[in-house]
Amino acid sequence: MKNLLKNRIVVGLICIMVSLIICFGLTPMFNDALTSTAEIVRVHTEIHKGELITPKMVTTVEVGGYNLPSNVVCQIEDVVGKYADADFYKGDYILATKLSDTPQLKNEYLTGLDGTNRAMSITIKSFAAGLSGKLERGDIVSLIANDVGDLRETIIPIELQYVEVIATTLSDGTDSDLQEEDKETGLASTITVLVTPEQARLLAKLEQDGTVHAALVYRGDSQNAQKFLEEQKKVLEELMFEKEEEENIEDVEKEETEDKL
Repeated sequence: MKNLLKNRIVVGLICIMVSLIICFGLTPMFNDALTSTAEIVRVHTEIHKGELITPKMVTTVEVGGYNLPSNVVCQIEDVVGKYADADFYKGDYILATKLSDTPQLKNEYLTGLDGTNRAMSITIKSFAAGLSGKLERGDIVSLIANDVGDLRETIIPIELQYVEVIATTLSDGTDSDLQEEDKETGLASTITVLVTPEQARLLAKLEQDGTVHAALVYRGDSQNAQKFLEEQKKVLEELMFEKEEEENIEDVEKEETEDKL
């Protein structure tokens, strides 16, 4: 009984000592970590992969220092002049591993194709047709065709209301949105858009029969741009459904005709 009592006293003293260490040692350290701040570089405007980062694209802000990644960039001079190795959205902080000292590889945007969509280039036959050379990668455009057919009609196909531009290319084959040193700015002679196989067939026919113009619909945050593409996807799905319904009706009518014969 006496030994048991001594053991309880020892255990109690140990518990008290541990509590004091936690209260006066670890807790203040933990609180200091929670309340500490750090200045980091934050994205001010959306940056696409491969873009050269300029001072207007980033800013410095003070944030809580607790649990920040060890490789978060804290100095603007460590960012400006480098190339984005990933897409950045407004409010993102920048990790050193997502920066590159070299410009993006030629045609790197084509590596994202997975077989669902197609990359298709459209000839810019006039200065105005390509929005006076102002189109950029990531823009959402409507494609308009004029001088189509014998009646030389101008049409705006509902299949091509919202299409994403993935590149604008100069006459020498280089993409005008790639950052290259000692490269004089020229006017794009083609634009490359991301389309479905059905859109690609229609676009090829329109370009052969007439002249295709690009009208800018949206430029900005890629998440908002995606809303236009989703709307276009719904239209294409509805058109595909209607086409399948018409084909089914034609098949039924054909079978009925053959049965009568």
